[in-house]
Amino acid sequence: MLRLERELTQAELAIKLGATQRKISYWEKGAAEPSLGDLMAISAFFEVSLDFLLGRTDY
Repeated sequence: MLRLERELTQAELAIKLGATQRKISYWEKGAAEPSLGDLMAISAFFEVSLDFLLGRTDY
């Protein structure tokens, strides 16, 4: 959802996070879970809380 709101491709987000496009794809499909370090990078990039990423809050 956050990636699409910013109109980023998986490849563009991967570059921003220092990950691979495949990793982003797996996360989005639910085939893999991001590590704590990945979650922290995603949280910082999108300026949202870890609770938001984990679905514990709506803001």
